[in-house]
Amino acid sequence: MNMKERLLKALKGEEVDKVPVLSVTQTAIVELMDQTGAAWPEAHSDAQKMADLAVASYEACGLEGVRAPYCLTVLAEAMGCEINMGTKNRQPSVTGHPYPKGVDNLAMPDDLLGTGRIPAVMEAMKIMREKVGDEVPIIAGMEGPVTLASDLASVKKFMKWSIKKPEDFQTILDFACDACIAYANALLEAGADVVSVPDPVASPDLMAPDTFDKTLKPVLQKFADGVNGPMILHVCGDVSPILEMMADCHFESISIEEKVKDLAGAKAKVGDKVTICGNVSSPFVLLAGDEAAVKEAATKALEDGIDVLAPGCGIAPDTPVSNLKAMVQARDDYYA
Repeated sequence: MNMKERLLKALKGEEVDKVPVLSVTQTAIVELMDQTGAAWPEAHSDAQKMADLAVASYEACGLEGVRAPYCLTVLAEAMGCEINMGTKNRQPSVTGHPYPKGVDNLAMPDDLLGTGRIPAVMEAMKIMREKVGDEVPIIAGMEGPVTLASDLASVKKFMKWSIKKPEDFQTILDFACDACIAYANALLEAGADVVSVPDPVASPDLMAPDTFDKTLKPVLQKFADGVNGPMILHVCGDVSPILEMMADCHFESISIEEKVKDLAGAKAKVGDKVTICGNVSSPFVLLAGDEAAVKEAATKALEDGIDVLAPGCGIAPDTPVSNLKAMVQARDDYYA
C-alpha cells in the first residue's frame, strides 16, 4: 500500500496497514526554508519555491504527503482583501476588507481562478506532482467559507451581522461558499488529492455552537457537497461543543487540536460519520517540546484511535525538523 492509497483509505475509515503520518495543516518551517532556499514570503507567490518547500517536509522529515500553500489568504486576496505578506517566520494576514459596509455590492471577480496568487498555487500543484510522482498524496490547503466571509466583511462586522443582520450574514456566507467551491474544485483538477480546509472563525471561541448548528453547518454542507474530491475540515480551539455538528458537515474527515482532551471520547462521538486527524500539539509539543515529548504525544494519539496522525494545527515556522521526524518515528515504532 503506497502513501497515497493509505491516506485516501484512512480518511474514509477503511482498513490500512498503518496510520498515515503527515500534516493536513501548514507545513513550512524555517529550517526547511534555509535548506531549500525557498523561504517566505517569496514562497507564497512563487510556484517553484512553494513546491520546493512543500516537498522538503516529505523528503527531509518523512511526512507522508506534501501540502501547500502556507496561509489562509490566497482566496481572500483574489476576492479583494488587502494582504500583508508577512515575514520568513510569520504568515500572511488580511489587513483590509472589501465589504465592511454591507452586502449590496458583492461582486465575484470575472476571472477568479486567474486572479492574484491562485495561478501560482495551481502551478505549484503540478510541480509537486512531477516531483513526488503518483504514490505520494498532495494536500491542498485553503480557507473555509466562514473564515473567507469574515475576511470579506471583517471579523468584527461579520460577528455583529450574525446577531443584528442575519440576512446579510447569510448572504456573505453563501457568496464566500460559491468562491470556495470553485477554488477547491480547481485545486483538485490541478493535481491535489485532498483539500484541507481550516476554518478558524467557525470555532466555538468566536461563534456560538447554536450559530454553527443553524447557519454555519448548512453552508459547510453545501461547500462539501459541491466539491468533487475528499476534504478535511479543521476548526481551531476546543471543538468539543460542536464535534458532532462538524461530523455532520459532509467532509470525509475532521482535524482537531490537542484542546480536545478526550480523543477516544471524540472518536466515540463522531462514530463512523467521519474520521479524525490530529492531534499532536503544534505549539506545546512540536515547537516547544523535545523528541521524547513528541513521541509520547504521538503514541498517545495512536493508542486513542487517531485515523491520521498529524499536528493538531498548523506547524509553527520555528519547529525543528528533528521533532517532525520524531513524530514519524513514533508511528513507525508503534507498528514495529
